[in-house]
Amino acid sequence: MLQRNLETALDPRPEDERLGAGATLVYGLQHVLTMYGGIVAVPLIVGQAAGLSPAEIGLLITASLFAGGLATLLQTIGVPFFGCQLPLVQGVSFASVATIVAILGGGGQSGGLPAVLGAVMVASLVGLLITPVLSRITKFFPPLVNGIVITTIGLTLMPVAANWAMGGNRNAPDFGSAANIGLAALTLVIVLLLSKVGNASISRLSILLAMIIGTVAAVFFGMADFSKVGEGPFVALPSLFHFGMPTFQLAAIISMLIVVVVILVETSADILAVGEIIETKVDSKRLGNGLRADMMSSLIAPVFGSFTQSAFAQNVGLVAVTGVKSRFVVAAGGLILVTLGLLPVMGRVIAAIPPSVLGGAGIVLFGTVAASGIRSLSKVDHGNNMNLIIVATSIGFGMIPIAAPQFYHQFPAWFETIFHSGISSSAIMAISLNLLFNHFRTGNSDQQSVFVAGTERSLRYQDISELHDGDYFLNGKLYDAKGNEVPIIAQPTAAHAH
Repeated sequence: MLQRNLETALDPRPEDERLGAGATLVYGLQHVLTMYGGIVAVPLIVGQAAGLSPAEIGLLITASLFAGGLATLLQTIGVPFFGCQLPLVQGVSFASVATIVAILGGGGQSGGLPAVLGAVMVASLVGLLITPVLSRITKFFPPLVNGIVITTIGLTLMPVAANWAMGGNRNAPDFGSAANIGLAALTLVIVLLLSKVGNASISRLSILLAMIIGTVAAVFFGMADFSKVGEGPFVALPSLFHFGMPTFQLAAIISMLIVVVVILVETSADILAVGEIIETKVDSKRLGNGLRADMMSSLIAPVFGSFTQSAFAQNVGLVAVTGVKSRFVVAAGGLILVTLGLLPVMGRVIAAIPPSVLGGAGIVLFGTVAASGIRSLSKVDHGNNMNLIIVATSIGFGMIPIAAPQFYHQFPAWFETIFHSGISSSAIMAISLNLLFNHFRTGNSDQQSVFVAGTERSLRYQDISELHDGDYFLNGKLYDAKGNEVPIIAQPTAAHAH
């Protein structure tokens, strides 16, 4: 034991590095700025879906900042059995947004925010209990299923971005006006320009900076109202159960439980990724401690008025870019988040940002979520199996409540609550079809699906780089301009000679 402690002292973990106070604070602020746009977007979406006033949305924002700060401190500093002690920033999870909105607006038994908070608490408690057996569950959530769910999350949020871009309030006389859409377009253009011409730091903050610039432009054109920012306290402790005591509805809990399992799988990947980036050992015990911290934070967050917590992937990328491995830097970021959570005035400022500005930024922000899912799906084998039809069916199933919100209106209330969420719909379908085709293989055909075969053929055609003028394909065969068949012998990409 003494020798082991001596070896640890001589070879400290890279994440335990301590920088100077100034550097720690600056790098911690950089982490906060990197994830700030994402962490405030969730309460903004939920607050508007719940019909809250700007002041109440401000409280929802500060609650999310405060809960995210506490979760980050628990994850980075750690206590026995909780916290992986790695540089991981925690915050309210984007994965739960569409399900929360569905619980708020769908189903005949919608219970408002209390039902959402109750669903988060129960689902997080279940998530906490199943962390010891997560390794046995993850096989049901391979990249195929996770990619489908993440893609669906991004796609189901696009109507939110469109509604914001049009002005946010459908009853307002200027809803859908050229001015609102123009302001959203201006914000979108700024995001793209900053991403292209800025340096690395500006590019990472492009969404946040674009929101600031877009808001300044809105003030100049008289499209922003900050008159109510001064109403209410500037500093205040978080109000416990401000939005009401949680209520518990089975359908809402089931929907949220699906999201929680997805969050557990995503956080597992983030913990392993950051461990690899900073070159430190991550064993099963450390992984379990990180997941328990994730779920405990999610369980406590509704007390303050926030929702499920998870690791922020963009901050994992920031660790890789900066090379700063210290967990105490991220802990400093957690302290900054807690401080911001004690300033309701900050929440009111953010809540006063014109919806059109949020819409322009949301197109990129939500689109990025969908693109992340597509990137995961690109790593899945789609050849000579049924994965393509699983993806097609699951995403299509998840889009039904987005394309036709009243589709399940005649079904029982509990059923509508579950399937009104595109995420729940696609996840249930993806898990079921993955079990049917990839786990219970009895009866599977050895031949390609017609869908897979068609896609594979078109991909092979695109891969042929050296074609001559007049070459063409007919009935799956390649012919030259004179009608002579050109054999493709070795590989589909092999060039042919005349």
